[in-house]
Amino acid sequence: MSKLAISGGTKAVKDGTIKAWPPIDDIDREMVMASLNGGSHAFGPNCAAFQTEYAAWNGNKYAITTNSGTAALHMGLVACGVGAGDHVLVTAYSWSSSATCILHHNAIPIFVDIDFDTINMDVNKIEAAITPKTKAIIVVHLHGLMVDMDKVLAIAKKHNLKVIEDACQAHGALFHNRKAGTFGDCAAFSFNQNKCLCSGEGGMFVTNDEKIRDLAAQVWSFGETRTPLESRDYHAYALGWMYRNNDLTAAFGRAQLTKMDKYFKIQRENGALLNKRLTGLKGLILPYEPENHAHNWYNYTSRIDMDAIGWKGDPAAMRNAIMNALRAEGVPVGVWQSFILPDMTVFKAKNAYGKGCPWSCNGAGDGVVYDPTQYPAANRHCATHFGMTTPLRAPNGAETVEMVADGFQKVFGNIDQIDPDKILK
Repeated sequence: MSKLAISGGTKAVKDGTIKAWPPIDDIDREMVMASLNGGSHAFGPNCAAFQTEYAAWNGNKYAITTNSGTAALHMGLVACGVGAGDHVLVTAYSWSSSATCILHHNAIPIFVDIDFDTINMDVNKIEAAITPKTKAIIVVHLHGLMVDMDKVLAIAKKHNLKVIEDACQAHGALFHNRKAGTFGDCAAFSFNQNKCLCSGEGGMFVTNDEKIRDLAAQVWSFGETRTPLESRDYHAYALGWMYRNNDLTAAFGRAQLTKMDKYFKIQRENGALLNKRLTGLKGLILPYEPENHAHNWYNYTSRIDMDAIGWKGDPAAMRNAIMNALRAEGVPVGVWQSFILPDMTVFKAKNAYGKGCPWSCNGAGDGVVYDPTQYPAANRHCATHFGMTTPLRAPNGAETVEMVADGFQKVFGNIDQIDPDKILK
């Protein structure tokens, strides 16, 4: 193998090779400028059209466009009847919103360890985590790989639990050829800058249940019972927020949605090529795609097998050194989330609203313990993982993926030259 770039060698990925996400073309410009030149910049016609078009694309009866995926998650919890003192199961490893949305309505998160292979909630540990106060399960389709929904739904039916899909990273991902967001009682998507459908910010709440849709809309618009598309009486009937989207953002989202099927095809092809090129590299644990799943490759997440490379020191230190070597080769890798959710201060301190609430409210948190050592798979993942997004996204194609693969092969082919003490000093 050639000399590592971090040691003065030539980098594998030439500067300027990896193109930015998302690709912007005339469709985006025309639709956004039409919105800008129009007369409705709050919840306007593009918002209403975006809801209809996204529901049709994803396969849902109803959709509500929101200002974030976090808002859509909160709406789902309330619409599913989760309230003060209820318990909600959620994965121990995800973005903070997957769990903090539970606190938004004074409910209590109960964490479930991940399955190391998939990085998703370990479905075999769900039943052991159910308490007498459990009302719902939030299943997070992390990094674009769906959870085994057959098993989740069977458990939910057995224990009479609602299922909310956190599909914020899972646009287009499939399980048994059905899209994420079509299995549970409702689901949330995000359109943040990094997502596979990007409108800068924003999100979408989806469901097939009219009652759930109506309850979610009430949370979404000030606690009112009529939406901005109807004749509003401006009367708050329950606790509500302002979670609506705006016309400019929705116009951008609509434009990007017209290209989603093409984007998904490119990401699938690029992911398959990278998997092929990297298979067999000593010490590299590749992303896992179980049978009957189709990954959208939102984040191509790898882990390092420390035993395979003979490293006995701090795993995070070796991981960081390897990332530095990959970055020197022009491979844009990074750590997505460096700690597990039960290790976050808000949960360890059990104090979200002051005075220990919601845990201290009416004994809601009695017996709930957040001990980070109880989630070994999530902890192992945190110390050994790194990922990347842009290289597998349009407009990047096979040529870019080949260069990225060359960078991986250089670094892992010279893994004995990676010394954290020297690289990280």
